[in-house]
Amino acid sequence: MSAGIVLDGVSKRFGTLDVVDRTDLAVGPGSFVSVVGPSGCGKSTLLRMVAGLEPVSSGSVTIDGAPPAAARSAKRIAVVPQQPGLVPWRSVDGNARLLLDVNPGATPAAHPDPAALLEEVGLADFAERLPHELSGGMQQRVALVRAVALGAPVMLMDEPFASLDEITRTEMRALLARLLALHPATVLLVTHSIPEAVALSDRVLVVGPRPARITADVTIDLARPRPADVEDDPAFVAHCGELRRRLHEAMGR
Repeated sequence: MSAGIVLDGVSKRFGTLDVVDRTDLAVGPGSFVSVVGPSGCGKSTLLRMVAGLEPVSSGSVTIDGAPPAAARSAKRIAVVPQQPGLVPWRSVDGNARLLLDVNPGATPAAHPDPAALLEEVGLADFAERLPHELSGGMQQRVALVRAVALGAPVMLMDEPFASLDEITRTEMRALLARLLALHPATVLLVTHSIPEAVALSDRVLVVGPRPARITADVTIDLARPRPADVEDDPAFVAHCGELRRRLHEAMGR
């Protein structure tokens, strides 16, 4: 079952540097919310606080009413980082199973089968290969399978497709949407790509320059499942235009 995320008055300061301003946010169970904003504005720090990887300076974060540390300990949070972070000496199958092999006592009983997920993303024939034998896009698919295989109700994604070329990035967006249709989760995605945010999300949050603060919360009213040519939809183009305007306003342009 998907979990909800709540931020109540969350802020973050490193020494005298304010990185995240007082932030309130509620992400409903099963929804997909993206955060867009300029580089260095504090988006990733915000995500790390939700994951419990960075302590808050004030306020609170809860996952279904529990603090992130408790949710992470119960394997209710999966994180997809900017870089795949595959273990070089483990095979593709071994990397796909990595989160299940760590602290197996907390592994959910009803997690998706990693082998079936590798089949779904077209990597079944590469199950015994090592990471260095894969392309960047293939490595990112393994990282995505690793997160989905955990069966966690919350998935936190920090620009996971940023290093990929545009063709591969578009393929990864479609792949992610397909996996989430089969294995639902509550998703919070940090991205610099407005088209990516619109293509994937139910809501897009616009964040201005540091310290991070939410300046706009835009609902994306595109029907699901979204077709492969969704970017040609006039409504898609209109949403992208609105988000660009909101981002320019947030940056004082």
